Amino acid sequence: MQQNTYTAVTKQDGDWWIGWIEEVPGVNCQERTKEKLLKSLRVTLKEALDFNREDALRAAESNYQEELVQV
Repeated sequence: MQQNTYTAVTKQDGDWWIGWIEEVPGVNCQERTKEKLLKSLRVTLKEALDFNREDALRAAESNYQEELVQV
């Protein structure tokens, strides 16, 4: 699998760090430290991408082709 780069938007809000992945809606986390936040964002992003991939393949059912698309 090809490794991609995504943008984490992070900020400290009181005692918490909160963050979002810009390119993938719904990927957001909250942690007590920035380091933990970035780790949680990586885990959550991977889970979201895996789920989206499985969902797309399930929707295609059969006789599908996979194509690489770059933007």
